Amino acid sequence: MSGEKKPAARAAWLKQLHQWHWISSAMCLIGMILFAVTGITLNHAADIESKPAIVSKTAQLPTELAAPLKPRSANEADSKAAVPAPVREWLTKELGRAIDGREAEWNRDEIYLAMPRPGGDAWVRIARDSGEIEFEDTDRGWISYLNDLHKGRHAGVAWSWFIDIFAVACLIFSITGLLILKFHAVSRPSTWPLVGLGLVIPALLALLLIH
Repeated sequence: MSGEKKPAARAAWLKQLHQWHWISSAMCLIGMILFAVTGITLNHAADIESKPAIVSKTAQLPTELAAPLKPRSANEADSKAAVPAPVREWLTKELGRAIDGREAEWNRDEIYLAMPRPGGDAWVRIARDSGEIEFEDTDRGWISYLNDLHKGRHAGVAWSWFIDIFAVACLIFSITGLLILKFHAVSRPSTWPLVGLGLVIPALLALLLIH
């Protein structure tokens, strides 16, 4: 009986591993293509030319919106706070760019709001005495956008969670793949030499060619 149970248990484990392997691979598929392609574009970033598109604008805040922004004293300390909601709404309409509630830098002379994003950057500067506005928006293109997603640069909390979940799915995919290889290695003699090459090649490159 024990001899019959061993192959049955092996088959059950193998079936379970295949189940986890194909589910995790399905979840990882599109993400792995994205990260593989952007791995190439990041590795050759210096060879891929991209001319950023820069939009610059100036504007003037209405008096009723500029008045609350004026400094309260000559010795007002630097601070960080969101731009007031009515000002954000006006800026969004005037500049054609959504101004959210992130913190801006406030000092005696100006309010500076940095708005970096994947593939681009933007900033707004408001002169507190006069209400004059300077705005600049830089778009570096789709390749830069995808590269920044690869790095998780300025992509927000939701994307950060996605990267973590994607990484866990990749680990499950890789570990179950390794265990499936172990089950089939007896009938495939080249299995472990090939797995070993996957370790030895990058290790030798790191030791011998990276300084």
